[in-house]
Amino acid sequence: MEVWDFPRLAERASRHGVDLYRPLRAEFHHLITVRSGALRTWLDGAEHVLRPGAWLWIRPGQVYRFRDGVDRAEGTVLLFTPGFLDAATLSAAGFDPPHPDHPLVPARPEDAAALRSTLGLLQDAYRRIGALPLDAHVTLVRHLLAALVLRLGHLAERGHTRREASGNDTFHRFHRAVERDFASARRVEDYAAALGYSARTLTRACLAATGRTAKQYLDDRVALEAKRLLVHTDLAPVQIADRLGFTSATVFTKFFRRCTGETPTAFRARAHGGSAAAPQGRPARSWCAGDSAPE
Repeated sequence: MEVWDFPRLAERASRHGVDLYRPLRAEFHHLITVRSGALRTWLDGAEHVLRPGAWLWIRPGQVYRFRDGVDRAEGTVLLFTPGFLDAATLSAAGFDPPHPDHPLVPARPEDAAALRSTLGLLQDAYRRIGALPLDAHVTLVRHLLAALVLRLGHLAERGHTRREASGNDTFHRFHRAVERDFASARRVEDYAAALGYSARTLTRACLAATGRTAKQYLDDRVALEAKRLLVHTDLAPVQIADRLGFTSATVFTKFFRRCTGETPTAFRARAHGGSAAAPQGRPARSWCAGDSAPE
């Protein structure tokens, strides 16, 4: 795990030749909060403006870019590897799938103060790396991060569209299977057979957790990956179609238009500010490009 302020973020990016205003694909969890000013971001196709007190959680695999504010806003970036927080903590905090896709904002001033206090304890423990044996230091930092996430999950306004997924084991199993196989399996019936459920049971579970049917949830995931590839890579639509298991670029384009309302080319142009040109060169992976894990 690492704890950076925005100047440190900019310094690290510059050292590795990473353009913070270019689309990046996260390899680690990035938990960002703003203390003053405003940070404008793009995350998986949606624009967000983070103002003081707001938090944004970018998860591994998501594609994001900064639009404005890195050099003027003040805030903190927490980076941690997948698995640094255990599944039980994330579940207790209410951060099981489906994950919130919007900034988290404390509902009351006292809630924001509690988050700031917990973040302060985490930052202090992180800086005092020599005060404890290394194993104890890592455990302390992990526990303080868990405390922060628990506060964030229960004190933040999660939005009116989020459904209750706690305890929905059927949905969680389907979600994991979709994450693993969405590029090769496009029929709900195949997932149902593999998981030992009926297609109707999967749809009921998805509706309860997300408000979407199982087929809609599966199609949404395929469309999301297509968006990420269109923004983050220079792959042509025909190459993306092949990577996602479509029989042709035409079939892929029809699917993408049905799910998003626009063609892949139009989406790419809009995501890149009106230019149809895709990113050039090797895609940037994360702020830590070149590192195998946070230091």
